[in-house]
Amino acid sequence: MNRLANESEMKWMPLLYGVTAGLSSLVIVLMLVWTFHFRGGFAWQDFPSIQFNWHPVLMVVSFIVLYGHGILVYRLLRNEPKKKLKLLHAVMMITALLLASIGLKAVFDSHNLAEPPIDNLYTLHSWIGLSAVICFALQWLFGFVSFLFPGVRHSLRSSYMPLHVFGGLMIFGMASTAALMGLLEKAIFTRASYAPLTAEGILINCTGIAIASLSILIVYIATRWQYKRQPLPEDELLLADQLAE
Repeated sequence: MNRLANESEMKWMPLLYGVTAGLSSLVIVLMLVWTFHFRGGFAWQDFPSIQFNWHPVLMVVSFIVLYGHGILVYRLLRNEPKKKLKLLHAVMMITALLLASIGLKAVFDSHNLAEPPIDNLYTLHSWIGLSAVICFALQWLFGFVSFLFPGVRHSLRSSYMPLHVFGGLMIFGMASTAALMGLLEKAIFTRASYAPLTAEGILINCTGIAIASLSILIVYIATRWQYKRQPLPEDELLLADQLAE
């Protein structure tokens, strides 16, 4: 049986989400400072080495920040109708997937168009990262069919929900791991700017700590039973309509 969160437990939710939003903003700012101040800004295929910069920025924005906040939609907007939350969750996730796809194109282009070309998919970072993207796409597809596609039986939706929740957190963990590995990999590949410890090295380390802290906080909020959304009266009416179909 779901236990209702009492007032003393829920009072921490605004603070926790405020910290989450603050860390998200900090991560984006740190990524942009790193990109513009140390890595030369942004470009596209005419400058492959600079085109690469789209990859870390877009992957962090999509698979850490946007994905993370999409996970928390049901916690933060717990008093909104469930149908609206489903649509918002789906839109946030497909937006994250689209941004990540652009980020992937940027890194493949930066390798393939380099002189000489750089090998693709030979690092552990790339294996974990690409696996996370593929799993995310499948997760979105299965979630869309299960929860937004008309005609799916409520019993099937209920049985799939625990797997969907677990899969979402697992993929988020993979994405966070890949992001941290990617930062370290880039730092090592540009060794002259990382060791001995330099301003860029400090910025990279601080960005990694911010990403790790944000990821841990998102998982904490998402797994805390006190913050779980409780069914609203209109949810029960929607369920009754589905069962009657």
